[in-house]
Amino acid sequence: MPVQFQLVIFAVIAAVVLFQLYNVLGKKVGRQPQEDAKAPVLPAAQGAEPPARVPALDAATLAAAASLRARDPAFDPAKFIEGARQAYETIVRGYASGDRAALKPLLTPAVLDSFETGIAAREVRGETEQVEFLHPPRADLELASAEGDRAVAKVRFLAEIRSKILLPSVEATPGAPAEPRIEERRTAEHWTFERSLGAADPNWVLARVEPANA
Repeated sequence: MPVQFQLVIFAVIAAVVLFQLYNVLGKKVGRQPQEDAKAPVLPAAQGAEPPARVPALDAATLAAAASLRARDPAFDPAKFIEGARQAYETIVRGYASGDRAALKPLLTPAVLDSFETGIAAREVRGETEQVEFLHPPRADLELASAEGDRAVAKVRFLAEIRSKILLPSVEATPGAPAEPRIEERRTAEHWTFERSLGAADPNWVLARVEPANA
């Protein structure tokens, strides 16, 4: 057989072999990287809690917290603001209802005495009060610093509150139950919290309440 003819036969055989290899190796086998990129995110398993969302802090808040963080690197402004907001709601509701037990661990002795005076005066008048927040109160950290062995943080709260004041029965129309007095108000206040640096108890207490610009 001529050499040229043999070369042609070998070329044809090689082409057939390469074609078969392409049919096998050229196919996508398994998951490809681009498919991983496009794969849909599966929903969380039923009952699983979504990851906690940490609110973003603006430059003013971070600047306000810088002084305290220099002394207490563990101070977390975002967690503090959320805790302060919860304390604000608890204290406002506790003062309205006269819940001294709820107020005591959240206030300094001086603030507790002031609140006690207001609660006692309301009790003398025979009034009781219930409050609700029309919207979640807004809390802005304005200052967080270390003063000696104390951490001090000032928060500006803006809130819309509806009060239902139950009047004593003597003010009711004879033969009819006393109608509650409904009041709605907007409040703007500076609340100053403090705690001891390095103490075993990490909780903050309310040390001062002052009016603020709305």
